[in-house]
Amino acid sequence: MSSTTGDFVTPGNQVEVPAGASLGSGLSETESGAIALVSGTLISDGDILSVDANSLETNSPQIGDDVIAEVTKLMPKVAMIRILHIEKDGGHRDLSAENLFADIFVTEIVDRFLPSPGDAMRSRDLIRARITQIEPNLKASTRGSPELGVLWAICPACGSELTTSDDKQDFNVDCNRCDYSGYRVLSNGFGHGHILGDDIQELNRAGERWSAEAESNLGHEGARPYLSPVADHRRGISHEASPAAMRMRSAITGKGGHGGGKQRIQHKTKCTLCGCETTVPFVPTPGKPIRCKECMDKVKEGKATKEELAAEREVLTKARTEASEVAGIKLFIARLSFDANEDELRNHFSTHGEITECSIAKDRDTGKSRGFAFVKFASRKAGEKAIKELDGSEIQGRKISVQESNDSGGRRGGRGKGNKRHNRR
Repeated sequence: MSSTTGDFVTPGNQVEVPAGASLGSGLSETESGAIALVSGTLISDGDILSVDANSLETNSPQIGDDVIAEVTKLMPKVAMIRILHIEKDGGHRDLSAENLFADIFVTEIVDRFLPSPGDAMRSRDLIRARITQIEPNLKASTRGSPELGVLWAICPACGSELTTSDDKQDFNVDCNRCDYSGYRVLSNGFGHGHILGDDIQELNRAGERWSAEAESNLGHEGARPYLSPVADHRRGISHEASPAAMRMRSAITGKGGHGGGKQRIQHKTKCTLCGCETTVPFVPTPGKPIRCKECMDKVKEGKATKEELAAEREVLTKARTEASEVAGIKLFIARLSFDANEDELRNHFSTHGEITECSIAKDRDTGKSRGFAFVKFASRKAGEKAIKELDGSEIQGRKISVQESNDSGGRRGGRGKGNKRHNRR
């Protein structure tokens, strides 16, 4: 039996549509007729038949809405918050899954310079924020109103609730249990839940420069906030950072401790384009272009002439040749007699130049030779000459194969002439 106007329907119930009426919210047309999509009472205004749902519609945040949220994640320039409640009348308290999270950029936290969001809020803080963008993703702000900001926070050192304090300039919250003092972008509702209290906006000191003591604790250079001493979630500000934390902080922020920045070592070299003296913050690689700032700009703007670039290529080629000569060359010796020893091998090759390394590969279990070895010459020219003259020569009555070794320890090149797979006999 089909339901009519005034009947209570549930999803799937067939509905009788009066002649001339169209379907409204909560109804859908199918092959078997109109059916209800939600639970509620069928209502009609004469032209439109719809379902008056018994439950409230799910709230969706709109631009300008104030929300209560929890800080869930801090990144170098963004704080991610989880929306718990939208402060507006009507609608269901539940939120749709696609509207649970929003981002607050560091410039939208307070009206003063912050290098990192973690300098004004911490994970697990409860805040009131205002929605500023819906698509393509939710964005929020705690600027522009004394109602916005942190409502409740706990001490990252001991877990006690923080209270407002003006004992130290720029440190507007204290812990009554330990020595922690910090800064939060405070709402007038701080300590009152979501209910507004006295005006405490002066504690945020909006627009003013940071004091020297507070400046030293800011997360400079986009540092992750938990790497700064004041943001450690297990200890107070007076603790000594662990060696692991110091290494991580140094790697990310370039700072080696609680004070000052660690200077990067500058290496003296010459510009490969113009030949002038310059410095670079890394060890120069021979044969790779290294240019001064003026030459870098000239090449980038396309103002370097063909003659200058050709001259640079000659400089780079010469540098690569010289570096290759100094680096020497390692040879791969195959089809070696299992009875040959390293002294015989060294004597066999040393007549062609200085030997810096000489080793026979051995089985790790038996300690016996595996039939191949490596010999390194101090001079590339000497090594290349040894390849030509000693490939096919004999050691203990057996002809050996001599090739240049590749970086992984084998022979360089394919199975061409003189480079065939050796057999162990």
